Amino acid sequence: MSLKLRLKPEEKVLVGKAVIMNGPRTSEFVVENNVPILRQKDIMTEEDANSPSRRVYFAIQLMYIDTEKLVEYHGKYWELVNDILVAAPSTKPYIERISEQILACDYYQALKLTRKLMHYEEELLAHVKSL
Repeated sequence: MSLKLRLKPEEKVLVGKAVIMNGPRTSEFVVENNVPILRQKDIMTEEDANSPSRRVYFAIQLMYIDTEKLVEYHGKYWELVNDILVAAPSTKPYIERISEQILACDYYQALKLTRKLMHYEEELLAHVKSL
């Protein structure tokens, strides 16, 4: 199944392991095979993985783009989510849904669900700060 991508001027996209940067105008292209694709706004750097949920996102991102080290990334993922569950048991519904996608090897959907966990984490921290 093909995927049509429309890139904004100067926008970057990861296709497989290649980073592609668009030129000064909007462009459109079609990816005709099944490869990992992440838009610039969805790519997290290791430096930006500065909270528990963001570290989970980064680990899943690595699973998605670097399948050669899946065992290593899976181990890190389970370690991270166990720590989160101990610290914040209310995250369990989020972790369960993400983990289902991990076990199904649907890393892109797991990334989308992890964004919800990141938002929930921000809400928890805001609530704690307001006390």
